[in-house]
Amino acid sequence: MKAARFHARHDIRIEDIPEPELRAGAVAIDVAWCGICGTDLHEYLEGPIFVPAPGHPHPLSHEEAPVTLGHEFSGVISALGDGVTDLTVGESVVVEPYFVCGECAPCLAGNYHLCTRMGFIGLSGGGGGLSEKIVVDRRWVHPVGDIPLDQAALIEPLSVGHHAVVRSGAKAGDVALVGGAGPIGLLTAAVLKAEGCTVIISEVTEARKEKAVSTGVADYVIDPSTEDLQARVLEITNGIGVDVAFECTSVNAVLDALFDAVKPAGVIVNVSIWSTPAQIDIQKLVLKEIELRGTIAYVRDHPATIRLVQEGKVDLAPFITARIALDDLIEQGFDTLINHKETAVKVLVHP
Repeated sequence: MKAARFHARHDIRIEDIPEPELRAGAVAIDVAWCGICGTDLHEYLEGPIFVPAPGHPHPLSHEEAPVTLGHEFSGVISALGDGVTDLTVGESVVVEPYFVCGECAPCLAGNYHLCTRMGFIGLSGGGGGLSEKIVVDRRWVHPVGDIPLDQAALIEPLSVGHHAVVRSGAKAGDVALVGGAGPIGLLTAAVLKAEGCTVIISEVTEARKEKAVSTGVADYVIDPSTEDLQARVLEITNGIGVDVAFECTSVNAVLDALFDAVKPAGVIVNVSIWSTPAQIDIQKLVLKEIELRGTIAYVRDHPATIRLVQEGKVDLAPFITARIALDDLIEQGFDTLINHKETAVKVLVHP
């Protein structure tokens, strides 16, 4: 079968590899659609990061580069391993793409997303969604009912946004500021709107500002390159500041702006993955008693996220800006998202 394989930085190849073998307790899935994630781009430009480097196999998958990429994917069940009785062949599903040990202190406490040996399917081994087929342990497979499979491929990044909102403690009636209208920023905003928050998005690129408006996930869109973000936030919030803020860019200037925009005793959640260390004005954190919280991926978020879509509270269709074939992954996918990111939000690949 065809698969996109990460060999090294700037070296991803479409190769023919053996189909994965079904095992007991697992599910075989024919992949329908797989999204290209910002993490995939980081691996291509700066990796290996989550991908295990040659000579350093992942402790749970026991794989090292080259590995098959893709962790935002949907598909149809093609076969069930022994012991799997609560799913059916032909059912539409998505995957929560984890490896966890189940033995460390975080796992035993229920925080499996903080597993000390955690890895991601499609980054750390175990196959990936940028291939024709994959076999995944039943634990990580979530039925999506009649959600269209292209939209279902966005359940994974939407779950990132859902977990960030849960971490923030945001509630109906709060005012939230999202720094950055990339895929994760937009989907975080979508969850906030679904939960009844007033949403402000800060963004500088025209296409992404337009997407924030056209999808209805933002009540206000502010371009900090042409407007005074702090003044506009105070105007919108009657001089108080926002209740919660979300950093979704890994740009230090954006993080700095959130410290100014959040109200005293407010909450900032860092959602983005940083490739270099960030700096913060610790005095603002202290004097305003700001809570700065981290968030990584998701934990038990997929069922609630799927319900948001099934109940019509989040419409994923408008966020899909391109659909491409696996053979076009680099030229029409990675190149677009790296060099022309203002033209795209979510690019889906059909293996």
